[in-house]
Amino acid sequence: MTRSEVTPALPAARPLGLILIIGALSAFGPLSIDMYLPGLPALSGDLHGPAWQVQLTLSACLLGLAGGQVLAGPLSDSLGRRRPLLIGLLVYALASALCALAPSVPALVALRFLQGVAGAAGIVIARAIVRDHYRGAEVARFFAMTMMISGMAPIMAPVFGGLLLKLTSWRGIFVVLTVMGLALLAAAAFGLAESLPPDRRRVGGLRATVAAFRMLLSDRSFVGYALASGLAFAAMFAYISGSPFVLQQIYAVSPQVFSLIFAVNAIGIVVANQISARLVSRIDPRRLMGLGIGVSLLGGLLLVAAVQSGAGLLGVIPAFFLAVASIGLIGPNATALALAEQPQDVLGSASG
Repeated sequence: MTRSEVTPALPAARPLGLILIIGALSAFGPLSIDMYLPGLPALSGDLHGPAWQVQLTLSACLLGLAGGQVLAGPLSDSLGRRRPLLIGLLVYALASALCALAPSVPALVALRFLQGVAGAAGIVIARAIVRDHYRGAEVARFFAMTMMISGMAPIMAPVFGGLLLKLTSWRGIFVVLTVMGLALLAAAAFGLAESLPPDRRRVGGLRATVAAFRMLLSDRSFVGYALASGLAFAAMFAYISGSPFVLQQIYAVSPQVFSLIFAVNAIGIVVANQISARLVSRIDPRRLMGLGIGVSLLGGLLLVAAVQSGAGLLGVIPAFFLAVASIGLIGPNATALALAEQPQDVLGSASG
């Protein structure tokens, strides 16, 4: 299939059910990571592991989320969107249940990697489903709307996690993730139809998959947009992995206060998503993405200045807010631009 052979765009309507399910699938990353962030110090004491080792449970999940997208994307191009998605959701629920029973930090690290790989199927296939249905600015607008839902995850997840720690241990957080995984499995099974018909699936096995990735990597525009999105999310995940220990141990805030700070920062994502969704039909997505990159750079420079000057917590929080909020401008627009010109039979690979 050539780059020009794309399926006709569906009507511009954005059904609420599809928005909710796609948004929830896109939230797998923040849900899997942010909900248990307030419990990291307690987890360290319970499993008798040093802070650096406990942080590996976060790194393992992030690595699984990244690697799983490379696997799930091509599979969805060959097998259709529905089957790999449902299998991924089932494995995610099982891995979450096993995380709740983990006897040691190394065991939890391995299970978190599996949880991340399985959760990646929801993230990457959700993007491909959107691109199966929509074209042009409508893709960026749909991504902005779904990111409002997924953007609520980093706001509510740490707050919910902090509240759960008042009722149960960190293990209870993984029980809740298990229930969420099963609920989304049911929602996808009954609420999502197959969006990639057999005649538009990629055939040819491993050779075709390698060819698809070669084509994508030779597309300078695709690589540029993917790098913009990837580097922005890398900065955010650096904040996610370090902030629990920095804020709670260096600045001595409680798990509940940390959750509120984290939520306030994440509100910036929702605000930026709203701005992007309203402006994308009037302003080129490239300009909106560029604005987001500028905001991210400003946040990073302010953070360095705050740390070097000893400004304390009040100097660090605004810098965090700007750096995190920029994701709401960069993410949906960079993703839509990266997928805009790709043929349908490589959308899963491109979405990873």
